[in-house]
Amino acid sequence: MTISNNMVSNQKMLEGYKDKIKSTGRSYVLEDADENNSECVHFYFIGKHKHHEVIFDSVMYTLRLHHESELFEIAEHKASQHFPQYKKIAYNEDENGNLKPLDDMEEEIGLYMAEIIMELQDEGEVRVKEHVDVDSLLDSGIGLNVGLNVDQITPKVIEKFIRDFNEGLLVLDETLYSFETQQEESD
Repeated sequence: MTISNNMVSNQKMLEGYKDKIKSTGRSYVLEDADENNSECVHFYFIGKHKHHEVIFDSVMYTLRLHHESELFEIAEHKASQHFPQYKKIAYNEDENGNLKPLDDMEEEIGLYMAEIIMELQDEGEVRVKEHVDVDSLLDSGIGLNVGLNVDQITPKVIEKFIRDFNEGLLVLDETLYSFETQQEESD
């Protein structure tokens, strides 16, 4: 078997991630910690795929966030059909830190989308379940999108997922869930 330059660079990358992970005292390393939050975390860990050790480039999020994202995507699609001139809404932050649309048309589109989201929620049309979506086409390893029915993505949740995933013991909840959109409180 001939060893290609790509295989050598992948092995170097794998060893680099092993060193990074070892230095954290955890079984993973966070990607851009500033971008992570309690409902969505981007991290890397080492595991096996098709009998080879690989880097898993993982994004883990709560089902509540996934549900909200699905609602927004549907509302955005319907808005683009209802408003032919629709483009993604751009926002400015006011002096209180509140987001405001840039113009009246965007405000109208935003209100339309909010109405669609409320209707979808009231009718329970969007339901989500735990999942692990695998993308084996990444250059750096295997991509995982993981949606779990937890309140927060904590180090403990990540560690349990990695352990169960790597040991072949991961059991996903097949129940379909729907969530209420969280309203931001105003002062």
